[in-house]
Amino acid sequence: MQFHSFDESYVTRLLAGDLRTQEHFGAYFSTLIQLKLRSRLQSREAIEDVRQETFVRFYAALRDGKILHPERLGSFVNSVCNNVLLEHYRASARHGSLDDEDDDERKELPGNATDLLGVLASKETEKKVREILQQLPERDRRLLREIFLEERDKDEVCRELGVDRDYLRVLLHRAKKSFKSLFLSSLGEGTQELNSA
Repeated sequence: MQFHSFDESYVTRLLAGDLRTQEHFGAYFSTLIQLKLRSRLQSREAIEDVRQETFVRFYAALRDGKILHPERLGSFVNSVCNNVLLEHYRASARHGSLDDEDDDERKELPGNATDLLGVLASKETEKKVREILQQLPERDRRLLREIFLEERDKDEVCRELGVDRDYLRVLLHRAKKSFKSLFLSSLGEGTQELNSA
């Protein structure tokens, strides 16, 4: 695949509805988005849904004049795709939850493709969370684990760390910010092609 650089005239032609430019845009970014999503989603339908939603949101942003740096068009599309993907994971996890808590068989074997996709997305997200926690400094990892995963009493955690509640809030804010940054950048891994477009 040959990489393309973008400029203001390309974006202007896209906005004006130039057919050749729109066809190029669609083919070029469809390929890149599909490469990105193949390692993250389990079904062709899910990949196609995220791809189409990415294009819908991109064209809405284009019409609203939100493409401020045409030379960074690839990065913009990548960001839109990341947002759609995150929403897809959340929606899949929500829809993948099972209503009947007592039915062990249904828990082990989801009844339909949507439930299975939700379970897979949840497992993938859980794995990603664990990987990212391991990359954080020990104190950040400990704080996030004890406060959010183990739901320990904050006063108890303060005593162990020798800090007050206000400073614990600061430490938690920093830890969450570090985690979020690593999580978002992990979604972009393997898409250097998209970012360099």
